[in-house]
Amino acid sequence: MKKLTRKEEELMKILWKLKKAFVKDLIAEYPDPKPHYNTISSLVRLLQDKGLIGFRPYGNTYEYFPLLAREEYRKTFMSQVVKDYFDNSYQNAVAFFVKEKGLTAEQREELIRLIKKED
Repeated sequence: MKKLTRKEEELMKILWKLKKAFVKDLIAEYPDPKPHYNTISSLVRLLQDKGLIGFRPYGNTYEYFPLLAREEYRKTFMSQVVKDYFDNSYQNAVAFFVKEKGLTAEQREELIRLIKKED
């Protein structure tokens, strides 16, 4: 799966949150200034063509729902980030976040517990 564009990802995040929605519902979730109806409609069709969004017809309108699970995309996206920016090393990625985000002692202990649990 290819990484989604920023606009595609933004729309998918809204759809994952809502679980199902009409175009007007999607637009309502965007901050002001709201995107134009045709813009979101085109983006939805593009994501449909990629097989990431499904739909149910209701008369002249359609209700959309995600076919791509958020967790599935997260795994793919994070794997690509680790590969591209951390020399394909999860150890390097975790070390980066520990150093950069200044985890508290409690958060580091929780991380260690999670790692030990996986062993």
